[in-house]
Amino acid sequence: MVHSTGEERAVHLTREAVELADSGHREAASRNLREALSLAPDSPAVKAAIIKIQQEEENGHHLLDLCQRYATGKDESAGKDAALYLRTDGLKPPEKVALECVKLLLAQDPHTLSSVQDDVISGLVRQNASVRQYFSNKLQISVTTFFDEIYDRGDGAAVCLDTVVLDHAVWPSEDTRLHCESELFQLFIAKLMESGHDLDGRSLKGIARLLAVDAVKLQHLVDDEGLDVILSSLDLRLPLELRSQATLATVKYLETAREPGQDRFSRLLSAKVTSSRNNDHIIAFSALAAVFPVVPDVAAAIFLSDDFVNSLIPFTSRNMKSKKVETAILELLNAASINQACRDAISKHLSTWLSHLLTNGNDQSSELAAVILAKIRASESVQPSQSNGRIEEEDEKTTALVSRFKDQISKYKGENVSNAIEGLAYSSVKPTVKAQLAQDAAFLKDLIKVLKASMANTSVLYGGLMIILNLTQFLPSMTEEQKKISQLKAYADASGARARTGPHPLENEQHVIARCNAVVQAGIMPLFIECSKNNLPSVQGLVSKILLSLSRDRRSRGTLAQQGAVKLLLTLGTARQGTSGSMSNEAMQSASHALARILISVNPALVFPSSGFPQITSAVRPLTGLLSTPEVGVLSAEQPRDLLPVFESLLALTNLASYPDPTTAEAIVRHAWTVVEDLLLSDSPMIQRAACELVCNLMTCDSGAAKFSDGSNRAAQRLHILLALTDTADMDTRRAAGGALAMLTEFDAAIASILDRPRGVELLLGLCQENDDGLVHRGVACVRNLTCMATGEISARAREAVKKSGGIDILTKVLKKTSNPAILQTGVEALKPLVESH
Repeated sequence: MVHSTGEERAVHLTREAVELADSGHREAASRNLREALSLAPDSPAVKAAIIKIQQEEENGHHLLDLCQRYATGKDESAGKDAALYLRTDGLKPPEKVALECVKLLLAQDPHTLSSVQDDVISGLVRQNASVRQYFSNKLQISVTTFFDEIYDRGDGAAVCLDTVVLDHAVWPSEDTRLHCESELFQLFIAKLMESGHDLDGRSLKGIARLLAVDAVKLQHLVDDEGLDVILSSLDLRLPLELRSQATLATVKYLETAREPGQDRFSRLLSAKVTSSRNNDHIIAFSALAAVFPVVPDVAAAIFLSDDFVNSLIPFTSRNMKSKKVETAILELLNAASINQACRDAISKHLSTWLSHLLTNGNDQSSELAAVILAKIRASESVQPSQSNGRIEEEDEKTTALVSRFKDQISKYKGENVSNAIEGLAYSSVKPTVKAQLAQDAAFLKDLIKVLKASMANTSVLYGGLMIILNLTQFLPSMTEEQKKISQLKAYADASGARARTGPHPLENEQHVIARCNAVVQAGIMPLFIECSKNNLPSVQGLVSKILLSLSRDRRSRGTLAQQGAVKLLLTLGTARQGTSGSMSNEAMQSASHALARILISVNPALVFPSSGFPQITSAVRPLTGLLSTPEVGVLSAEQPRDLLPVFESLLALTNLASYPDPTTAEAIVRHAWTVVEDLLLSDSPMIQRAACELVCNLMTCDSGAAKFSDGSNRAAQRLHILLALTDTADMDTRRAAGGALAMLTEFDAAIASILDRPRGVELLLGLCQENDDGLVHRGVACVRNLTCMATGEISARAREAVKKSGGIDILTKVLKKTSNPAILQTGVEALKPLVESH
């Protein structure tokens, strides 16, 4: 016991030693280790700690040496090695060494050192609390002085000041921290005002990061002049990285400042729009376009204000001289087109100008005009009261735009096709465009080729997948009650004339299946497999939805399986815990549902090799997930639960349960039993039948049979449910229940449960009197098991119960009536013990 206590004390001292060494207290760490060694000289933990501290000390001396050579000797390679050390996982300099290193660097004039100083300083701040504390102390003395000392050393070093003022642990009080944070924020804005655009990225990063974390406490420091300089950095002529930082800063300000900030933003834009300078016009239109995707309500309110759209009209004359202004307006209109009211305003006031640019503009303006017109026309609904001539004219215009986009994609040679993809993504919501695209096999192959080449371009990839989703999307299934409710809503809606005429003929199931088949034949699966390597939930969600549509047609399921769909869907349908790119529940459900459909129609042995990957049991969890009831709150009388995924999952699990390896059925029992058991009592006859068929197949494994035959009260209750299902109206359900009972009646405990139920034996004999040979065979097999396979006291009870229920007469009639050899043989076996004991 004393030895154990000594070891515990040694371990405790060792942990303290490591902490002391990390914080720079080497002598205290050494004392702890000496004492730990005296208590437990052979302890692996103590020895490992000694080695770790020694290595860190050696590494620390090495880093200090590198920084000295770089700072005082201007040794560039030493500086690069120091930066590499600080980026290496697992290598953290001792606090005392880190502090010495940063002081060495800051002692040098920033202009005498190369840009490597930026990497080293930012690495030291990131890794070491002592360095952050040192920065905090310097800021408390004078924020302006230390800011000037750090700013010119690089982006990383300047933004490290944000890291320090946002680290609450290195400040004596919150008031002190807030004071320094506010001063730092104002210095970044001041630097942005004075620096032009050569170093704006540096100051903008500082502003954006502070607003992203602490906008509530800083937004009051943004005045007209400060917001104006941030808006100037949204200019579309500037680099994307710079505009991204400016967008983040602007959005965070608008979200936090609310109405006063939005009023200031609107006022500044209006002043620029009414200015006489093209530069102001470009900034105004660029700024509004930049914020549209992230704060659309705010941007739309400005765009739709009384004077804004009218103020655009003078800029859209055919004599427009500034192509930059023209491009800025087009970028704004493109961004504004995400909003229906904005699309209506653009269509009313600017569609003529856009049509002119379509044929007379340069390449860039013509492409943007085409995308904007595609978005507008995709959302326009021509009412049945309008003339056929108008409808045909709109269709012709849309067809011409689609042909233009298709031509750009077919001629793709590595250039940017984002505008063509975006235009088709919007146009393909129209049924006529869906048909136009799906019937062009060459286009589908070209589209897939472009998307394969654009894996790194998220906007192109997402837009292309949206096109394919539009082509393959089925109309939602509705019950008769839902159809009536939909019609009533359409009559109540002023724009419901089209709805009253019903869905477009090209959206019926036959046409959608044809489009799905065209996509499969174009070779879509290799693209989807490539997409699975992309961790973006939005991309994986689209792939899941498309595969769900493609798997609807039974004829396509084998092709999809052969091309790797099952392995892909197993990945998409399984939640990956702890990953930042985890998919939504809806996407995982779509993937699991598509998996279920394929596994209904495909022999599991062809998809899951006896040895290798994927393992058949890996399909059980995603399929079981489909059986659970959705979270409370998502269902209503108008939108009841969709039972199709439940039904198809049960069918797929039933198919898997027939796999020769019993571990599959065991896995189903382990993961799905509770919910399957509940579904045996479902109000839906189809669900009840499918659940009963699955239970029947699960009787081939030990754990499945034990659920009914382990002799417990719960097992007896389950058996009584199966008996009741032999008397239900649905023949397939009766057949499945009878099949399960034919296997269960091989166990004495199950037979005893049947005998304990008042009508148990009668229900089995009832199966023998059915007109269907399958039901008769199952009933006769159950009775044979009662009369032949029961043992001991249960055997006598079983035979007596069969006799009392008229079993001899019933079996005799069965034998006289049937010519089925299997029924004849089983019936004779069942009758013989009864006659012999009669």
